[in-house]
This record gives sequence, C-alpha cells and structure tokens, in this order.
Amino acid sequence: MDDKLILLVEDNPDDEALTLRALKRNNIGNKVFVVHDGAEALDFLFYTGAHANRDPHEVPQIILLDINLPKVDGLEVLRRLRADKRTSLLPVVLLTSSTEEQDLITGYKYGANSYVRKPVDFDQFVEAVHQLGLYWLVLNENLPK
Repeated sequence: MDDKLILLVEDNPDDEALTLRALKRNNIGNKVFVVHDGAEALDFLFYTGAHANRDPHEVPQIILLDINLPKVDGLEVLRRLRADKRTSLLPVVLLTSSTEEQDLITGYKYGANSYVRKPVDFDQFVEAVHQLGLYWLVLNENLPK
C-alpha cells in the first residue's frame, strides 16, 4: 500500500501536522507530498512552475484537498482538475473545516469523490483519516496507470 502517493493540499500548518500525525498513527506509510496553496497544487498536478520537472510516473492515488486555500481556492482547483482529461479521473476528497452547505453542494457539482469535514477532536480526526486510508488506498479500485 505504501507505493501509492497521497497529495495533501493544506495551507494551515496545524492541520497539515495533524493530518500527517493521523496518517502515521494509522500506519499509513504512503509517500505524502504536501503543497500549501491552490496554485502550487495545480503546478504539481499539471507539471508546471516549480514542479515542471517532477517524475511524470508519480501520480497521486488520492488528493486530500482543503477548500479554503490562498491564491486559488480548493473548489477552483477541483474544477480545473475535472476540466482536464489528464486529471479528470483522479480521486479527490475535499477535507475541510467548512460547514457551508454551498461548499458541499459546489464540491459535488465540480466532481469531488468525497466531502469530509475535519473533526475538531483529534481522536475523531485520526479515525476519519483511518477510514479514508482504508477506503481510498486499500479497498478502492483505481483505474490502471
């Protein structure tokens, strides 16, 4: 399972650390690549900017995408991913603290595979990450590369 790349798009250092701790606590040893804003996420996924020379074989198995991001918000990142045939089928989980119903509706409208609200309690957050890892990295059948 640990050869499957996770792309974490998170601008909040505390939430980043919390997510990485929760992955580790759940023995999810996958490589996690972290980007801190929507523009960097797009550069990573479309091999542009600072990520123009990255390994083209390193495609995320799952993208954990926050909604409230600087430069380009998460919903716009999702919209752009779905509009491009190279990235249109990548699994995207919106992992957010947003409680706005419109974010939920827009997320699914733009093609999110899942929408998960970040629990405030650490133990609940660890359990949510465990369930995400179990489903997206073990049980889910992805398209062949």
